[in-house]
Amino acid sequence: MKPTVFVHTNDRQMVGAIVSAHSLRRNARDPDAFDVRIIRQEDYPFFRAREGQSFLRAGGTRVWHNDDLQSFTPLRFMPPELMGYDGRAVVIDPDVFAVGDIGELLARDMQGKAMMCRARPGHNRRAEYLASSVMLLDCARLRHWRCEEQFGEMFAMQRDYELWISLESEPRENIGLFEEQWNHFDRLEPETKLIHNTKRRTQPWKTGLPVDFTIRDRMIGGVLPTRWIYTADALLRGEPAGGLYRRHPDPRQEAFFYGLVRECLDQGLLTEDFLREEMRRNHIRHDSLELVERAGGGAIAA
Repeated sequence: MKPTVFVHTNDRQMVGAIVSAHSLRRNARDPDAFDVRIIRQEDYPFFRAREGQSFLRAGGTRVWHNDDLQSFTPLRFMPPELMGYDGRAVVIDPDVFAVGDIGELLARDMQGKAMMCRARPGHNRRAEYLASSVMLLDCARLRHWRCEEQFGEMFAMQRDYELWISLESEPRENIGLFEEQWNHFDRLEPETKLIHNTKRRTQPWKTGLPVDFTIRDRMIGGVLPTRWIYTADALLRGEPAGGLYRRHPDPRQEAFFYGLVRECLDQGLLTEDFLREEMRRNHIRHDSLELVERAGGGAIAA
């Protein structure tokens, strides 16, 4: 089977997923050497069956909502099954865009590891947090990945989402690390290969929209939950209680994204009607067509 890049998403992030898929082909030296597949959370009934049910996360319980911005994340563990547990795959979030050649990662010497990702030291208060938002996979060595079954284990309180998504359920010796530029968190630099607009609050296509993701209830200074801080800040700004998406601090990243959107329109991968509908549904910011008009192609702005 041809190596495949999987962009996993839900409908709230579909524009990002389409733009991501375009960027992968656009910036590859040999785009025919691999396939790109978008996989949608809405296409898998086992998600719908769990709506409103409690699941295990970070040692406590949460309620599963399919309309959450990141309800697609368990699909990170679906590609080996879709590949018939054979060959290589990369799986990425829909807010990850290629600046370099993804073919270089697909051809990477994995040195016998089952998967590769980047480390994110200190994230979620873990000394070595492993970011599963971009993973290179040797599918033959991941036959134990059974997405639907393991998703169900969260609701039986047998699998902790937090440990699953941070790969702590995997033997550490099976995991290799690649350089941070293959998953650059909101950094657009000369060495960037894949840029990840990982700070949800400042995703460039969401600016000004009401926040539609679940804010984690973590304590700040051992006193106030994070959600209270967000709510107080929003009310002081005269915003809805959940707050609004903020503008990305790096205008080049906004220009980069909308340059890619313009290319997608030019190539028929997106239509103005579709973008207008996505604006109506508050999936993308309401001035998106104006930003497309101002954008050039998806080259990095100086």
